[in-house]
Amino acid sequence: MTSSRNAFAIVTEWTGPHGLPNFTAVDDGDFAPAFDKALAEHEAEIEAIAENADAPDFQNTIIALEIAGDGLSRVSALFWNKAGADTNEAIQALEREIAPKMSRHYSKISMNAALFARVDALWEKRDSLGLSLEEMRVLERHWKGFVKSGAKLAHEQQQRLAAINERLASLGASFGQNVLADEKSWVLYLSAEDELAGLPGFLKDAMFAAADARGEKGKYAVTLSRSIIEPFLTFSERRDLRESAFKAWVARGENGGATDNRAIVKETLALRTEKARLLGYSTYAAYKLDDTMAKTPEAVNGLLMQVWEKAVVQARREEEDLASLIAAEGKNHAVAPWDWRYYAEKLRAERFSFSEAELKPYLQLEKIIDACFAVAGKLFGIKAVPLTDVKGYHPDVRMFEIREADGTLKALFLGDYFARASKRSGAWMSSFQSQHKLKLKNGAEGELPIIYNVCNFARPAEGKPALLSLDDARTLFHEFGHALHGMLSDVTYPSVSGTGVSRDFVELPSQLYEHWLTVPDILKTYAVHFETGEPMPQALLDKVLAAQTFNAGFNTVEFTSSALVDMEFHTRDSVEDPMAVQAEMLARIGMPSSIVMRHATPHFQHVFSGEGYSAGYYSYMWSEVLDADAFAAFEETGNAFDAATAQKLKDNVYAIGGAVDPEETYKAFRGRLPSPEAMLKKRGLAA
Repeated sequence: MTSSRNAFAIVTEWTGPHGLPNFTAVDDGDFAPAFDKALAEHEAEIEAIAENADAPDFQNTIIALEIAGDGLSRVSALFWNKAGADTNEAIQALEREIAPKMSRHYSKISMNAALFARVDALWEKRDSLGLSLEEMRVLERHWKGFVKSGAKLAHEQQQRLAAINERLASLGASFGQNVLADEKSWVLYLSAEDELAGLPGFLKDAMFAAADARGEKGKYAVTLSRSIIEPFLTFSERRDLRESAFKAWVARGENGGATDNRAIVKETLALRTEKARLLGYSTYAAYKLDDTMAKTPEAVNGLLMQVWEKAVVQARREEEDLASLIAAEGKNHAVAPWDWRYYAEKLRAERFSFSEAELKPYLQLEKIIDACFAVAGKLFGIKAVPLTDVKGYHPDVRMFEIREADGTLKALFLGDYFARASKRSGAWMSSFQSQHKLKLKNGAEGELPIIYNVCNFARPAEGKPALLSLDDARTLFHEFGHALHGMLSDVTYPSVSGTGVSRDFVELPSQLYEHWLTVPDILKTYAVHFETGEPMPQALLDKVLAAQTFNAGFNTVEFTSSALVDMEFHTRDSVEDPMAVQAEMLARIGMPSSIVMRHATPHFQHVFSGEGYSAGYYSYMWSEVLDADAFAAFEETGNAFDAATAQKLKDNVYAIGGAVDPEETYKAFRGRLPSPEAMLKKRGLAA
């Protein structure tokens, strides 16, 4: 193992091009000693701030806190990237150790009485400090962070809160690892011709590559990667195989044995409720929503139920249409959850005269990546320049310089697009380094944002292009929208940089960016056939645009049911049996038996693999109300790339981070706050 001093230097001294990490120099064994030194170093910095003999001021307290822990931030950034995108048994073992250790570390900081006294003194006289709007937001964030972490509690209560947070960190790590284990362990190998009935070539290629990667040459693998399981459920003519695969997919985290998450969920919910009450909140949802745009559980549930009532009516109509297709085939079974995608695809092909299989040859991964960059160029004047001679954290990773129109380096971007067994499912954006302008202890004046996207698209067979579904393409645009939020950030302080905004505002830049995928000029230019290079025919393009709200009831019911269950868990006094509460809630709202939650409780990683989206899954819909209204600002000009509107969007949404209250910054862009009507229209649910 590398010595502690060397390990710390290897992990934290980023001497790659433009200050990139030295990914290939870091060994798994470096992380533990690097964490030990980084934690000790940060603790010493915190003590120095807390024990400073000088009276507290913004510079010696708040700015000092903002730049403290640089080494720990670097170790953490590399480690959590590895844990999510390229994990192994050694990393997972360390994750189970590090998660509670980090919780203990931050609990100690938040409960440091001398440190809080300094922050509290500044907060009490904030109006006399002559602070800028951004500085006031930064001070408020620090003060509220301390209070919501127990700084005002009695010592005994603080100790209990620290223990709760430590245990929650351990439970969250185990939850995510259990889901990944279930995803890795299940596979269905196919080889007979009748087992492949209905599967288009792109899917068979992906399944062949997946089997080959598992050492099963000549076979076809159905895995629980969304980029394989969803098209398999969409196209497979074998109902028995669809049922088998679907049941495995929805049973992740609920299979009994060591990877079963139900006990973890129960304990997590109990601890979250106790935590909220210690901090003076009636429920955990009230605690989490205190600093959001929604503000209260009642406001969240009001929006969700308004949408639910329209969505479930639409879903019932859709189910009747699918049942008619089943009857027309001479079959008499009801629409089961493993039937929906298959018959919905048949109905779309019938109603709009195109299928996903017809569309997919026009959606090459490489071209959609180019489209993401092109839209950013048209809107914000930036361009992506490939970094071809630099190695990332995995051979799949692509690296880019993001430059302004005048050539100035604005950010670095990494894209990691293919599914693999070492990567958790889903798609996400994160950062190795956030933009800011503060002077650091090493003399650097600010830092360049280093942002990455992780996706799980099916890897193509050797020599063939990666082809995306329309949903995959939207995912790529969505995550790049998050990346732009980080890369276009233009603030002074790290804590309000980029995505450092309230949870129900953070999805606005990403969901808004999805709109530009289906702008006709973009599809005409970048949706070209992988064999002929011909653009998507106008007739097919028209059908794609006409079908955008097809299956809207199903899609909205899937999402909204998950969000309502999340809120139900976190507004109850107690939850003795989470699965019973889930069933009770779904029955109460009239969940169709033909549809399941997008994320059933035992694999609901947004909510239980950490606290990020706990009592916050609704935020995708809250942000969707904003994004539908925001894109309407462009539509009202008649130009999806209107320069003046794009500049206002950049200044007030993508660049401002959390330096301004989200309501105020949205109103600065749009002139007012939106109502849900534009979102309902976008989803095809407007009356």
